[in-house]
Amino acid sequence: MASESGKLWGGRFVGTVDPIMEKFNSSITYDRHLWEADVQGSKAYSRGLEKAGLLTKAEMDQILHGLDKELIGETAGKLHTGRSRNDQVVTDLRLWMRQNCSMLSALLCELIRTMVDRAEAERDVLFPGYTHLQRAQPIRWSHWILSHAVALTRDSERLLEVRKRINVLPLGSGAIAGNPLGVDRELLRAELDFGAITLNSMDATSERDFVAEFLFWASLCMTHLSRMAEDLILYGTKEFSFVQLSDAYSTGSSLMPQKKNPDSLELIRSKAGRVFGRCAGLLMTLKGLPSTYNKDLQEDKEAVFEVSDTMSAVLQVATGVISTLQIHRENMGRALSPDMLATDLAYYLVRKGMPFRQAHEASGKAVFMAETKGVALNQLSLQELQTISPLFSGDVSHVWDYGHSVEQYEALGGTARSSVDWQIGQLRALLRAQQTESPPHASPK
Repeated sequence: MASESGKLWGGRFVGTVDPIMEKFNSSITYDRHLWEADVQGSKAYSRGLEKAGLLTKAEMDQILHGLDKELIGETAGKLHTGRSRNDQVVTDLRLWMRQNCSMLSALLCELIRTMVDRAEAERDVLFPGYTHLQRAQPIRWSHWILSHAVALTRDSERLLEVRKRINVLPLGSGAIAGNPLGVDRELLRAELDFGAITLNSMDATSERDFVAEFLFWASLCMTHLSRMAEDLILYGTKEFSFVQLSDAYSTGSSLMPQKKNPDSLELIRSKAGRVFGRCAGLLMTLKGLPSTYNKDLQEDKEAVFEVSDTMSAVLQVATGVISTLQIHRENMGRALSPDMLATDLAYYLVRKGMPFRQAHEASGKAVFMAETKGVALNQLSLQELQTISPLFSGDVSHVWDYGHSVEQYEALGGTARSSVDWQIGQLRALLRAQQTESPPHASPK
């Protein structure tokens, strides 16, 4: 009989569900992540029912005490009054994600802080900056670190914005039309410490923008982490020999004893693909859904849990990699070459009054002359340079100093020492501001 099915919706159905369908329909294997949030939401809803006169004080207390032990009894049947699985589960998910975002925010800030600390400690190390994977201009090693830290700071800001939109209460929306029993949604909001309540009951139970935003945030953050990992993988090869990973974040080869593989960085790079896939998969699920709740939306949670676990692991591993990374500053210095100062040679002429286009052409001629003669750019004599432009004089020798080169880029955001110090100060201030803006929520009780 239908009443024997044990399902809340059993009164409508006769007979049993096919066991294969039962398994296909079930989400308990990952819904278990939400049990604490579900208890928290149910406690708040019982208080809302009591205020609405739908529970006595004694019944509410029985439910509250029973939820602490996960055992209520007959009174549990009243807990679902006016509440649908639709608004219940999405409330649970928002509660869980809100807490999880606070955790991920703390891990991301710790990674950024580790990078800033390292940049501050190694400000005087110079090495080649690259464009098109070709040596371009001398920069500070700290400038490279900060370039990735700045990108991650945007991710940190973005996560706080996503968290604000997660922190909106759908409970009290029912299945589609709302709650007809006088439940005070503002009371529910205050009980669960949400920042706002959803505006429309149909939208509240069916929208998963907050999930899509979270998955996109993770995808973009993983893009930045993957790019940083790729740089470090290259810099750690024998061809570069700029950095060396700690043994704690490397593995050996099963065949070649000399190998030290950057598995931590390669896995960070590969995990990006998994995260991207989850984001794209959810968007494809959402794109054709009719109003309002559809079982397709059950697919949201597994994506969130997997991506959250991935991000937690990746951020912690990345922090470990950066904090233990060994740099070979001598190799970095040896990789600098005079041809990387060709732009500086053009700027030298600009400072003498030559328009930049002409200066760029003159510097190009000097590069060609050096290549033709088979010498380094700084080995051209003053007389040879003066055949290109009479503006060259004895002070052109200052151009060939790498320290002088980086110091001329002192405009805010550049690679000069003063600008790097400014960047460090700005990032530290942003970290302090974000920490103040996002106090962590306590775990659900």
